[in-house]
Amino acid sequence: MSSDHARAELERTWRDPATLKGWICTLDHKAIGRRFIVTALLFFAAGGVLGGLMRHQLSEPGKTMLGPDLYNQVFSMHGTTMMFLFAVPVMQGIGLYFVPLMIGTRNTAFARMTACSYWVYLIGGLTLFTGFALNTGADAGWFAYVPLSGPEHGFGKRADFWNVLVNFTEAMGLMVAVDLTTTALKMRTPGMSLQRMPLFVWATLVSSIMIIFAMPTVMLGANLVQFDRMAGTHFFNAAEGGDVLLWQHVFWYFGHPEVYFIFIPALGFISAIIPTFARRPMFGHTAIVLSLIATGFLSFGLWVHHMYATNVPELGKSFFTAMSFMIAIPSAVQLFCWIATLWTGRVAMKSPLLFIVGFFVTLVIGGLTGIMLGSVPLDLQVHDTQFVVAHLHYVLIGGALFPLFGAVYYWFPKVYGRMLNERLGRWHFWLLFIGFNLTFFPLHVLGLDGMPRRIYTYSADSGWGPLNFLSWIGAMIDDLGLALFILNVLRTFWKGERASDNPWGAGTLEWATSSPPPPYNFERLPVVASLEPLWSPPAEGPREVVGLATNSREGLVTTVLDALPDVRYSYPSPSIWPVVAAFGVGLWLIWSIFSNKGMLIGLILPSIAFIAWYWPSQKEAAEELALEKRP
Repeated sequence: MSSDHARAELERTWRDPATLKGWICTLDHKAIGRRFIVTALLFFAAGGVLGGLMRHQLSEPGKTMLGPDLYNQVFSMHGTTMMFLFAVPVMQGIGLYFVPLMIGTRNTAFARMTACSYWVYLIGGLTLFTGFALNTGADAGWFAYVPLSGPEHGFGKRADFWNVLVNFTEAMGLMVAVDLTTTALKMRTPGMSLQRMPLFVWATLVSSIMIIFAMPTVMLGANLVQFDRMAGTHFFNAAEGGDVLLWQHVFWYFGHPEVYFIFIPALGFISAIIPTFARRPMFGHTAIVLSLIATGFLSFGLWVHHMYATNVPELGKSFFTAMSFMIAIPSAVQLFCWIATLWTGRVAMKSPLLFIVGFFVTLVIGGLTGIMLGSVPLDLQVHDTQFVVAHLHYVLIGGALFPLFGAVYYWFPKVYGRMLNERLGRWHFWLLFIGFNLTFFPLHVLGLDGMPRRIYTYSADSGWGPLNFLSWIGAMIDDLGLALFILNVLRTFWKGERASDNPWGAGTLEWATSSPPPPYNFERLPVVASLEPLWSPPAEGPREVVGLATNSREGLVTTVLDALPDVRYSYPSPSIWPVVAAFGVGLWLIWSIFSNKGMLIGLILPSIAFIAWYWPSQKEAAEELALEKRP
């Protein structure tokens, strides 16, 4: 079969119909990844507006723009949006788009499940913001501590909307994590052993495994609170034998690893970008892999350092202090490997790398304050002050947002086939860098001066006004930088420079296909023999996989360790049932907010949808039978 004929056949097989149903039911990992990224960025914009309202409210003493009740909803919605609706989904969306391309396969392992997860995520986010628009927004913080969120003090349905959102977003996160884990371990192209797997794929794999272990705990906690609220149980009611601190243990066992399964993919971005612009392979590849694994493992031993102000035994606190110090070691190892790569390379300082340099500065500050907060005596002094707010934002914005923008500038030409403007990118970086530090560095001083967090106003004689005003000015500069980024994206779609297949001269497989990639990713799956397949192609032996069908959605499953060909795999075809299942789950969870009966009756529609989802069609059965008969 000629190459042109094979491409045409693959295009017909993998392309989605140009209809509304085809758009809704797509299983293309690239389309689903883009949806996650764009939706998460829209939620980021909404969360940013809420954050700006808080900065404006606190810019002067005695300000009354927001009352205490609305302010409670605003800061709770801001934190919930950023942690549950932006940070994790955007990282998983980038993973969905690029992991299959980086490992040389045509789609993810469980594409229908991931397609369903997007609609679950979207419905959950819209449900939360609908409640906020109706004055029923979450108001007990993004951590929803009991008894504030329990039946005694959580009046109305505000806490119920928060609990339901947790079910939406954590179900989404678990589905995507299972898909990415399976894809990274079993769908790699021949020759890509674990030792040759790209560092971004390693980061995605580690964070996905962490999600699988961490997210069920917060889902359990949220549902126990919901049982207390709706069914009259007493899991967290101390007067009836429950335990208030149980919520904090359950939540922070998830909450602290969550910081790292946001942070670890960002480390993967950095390890993908630096070799490209240093023009040399990553120094200490194995050390970075081991550091990622160590960070993921140690992150599960830190949750009690959020609870030093509780009656946890003092000896127990000392162990968590030691763990808080230890987790800085693997991050430092990666930092030294990155610096060594840049030091020994021929550096091209483009916009993606500029954001990574900004990350270095902010990470050091956030990391140092994190070690400070790991010390019990200091933590007791600054607990629940603006110092903690500053640390949190330096870690999450400095440690995740700067690498995220670096990744956007780096991979945008691959996704859309056009180059973002370099000059606007540099202006965006400097405005964001200056604005970010101007916004959050003063909060360290305010916290040390005793200004608590979660207050909606303060008196003039506190002396906190000037630094809060400076912080508000920084937020305005941040907004200007983000506006420039939006302008850059819109300008690029309108008249941006066309990108070649590999405009940066990178070495990993996502750059081996066209920009943007075709629906089938690769005409023939590549065979690799090095860490940077485009820089060091196989010197001998086959360079491509042959024998896969072009008239059916067929892929290759390989062994876990050495990526040796194992069996052919028939990818599922698009179906409406994952979408129906997602809306059924949404209806069930929303109904359960208002009725105990809804918890049971609402399961009927999702159950029907899931049965139909897995009921094989005649076409799928025929393809499976043909696959079994092929040699």
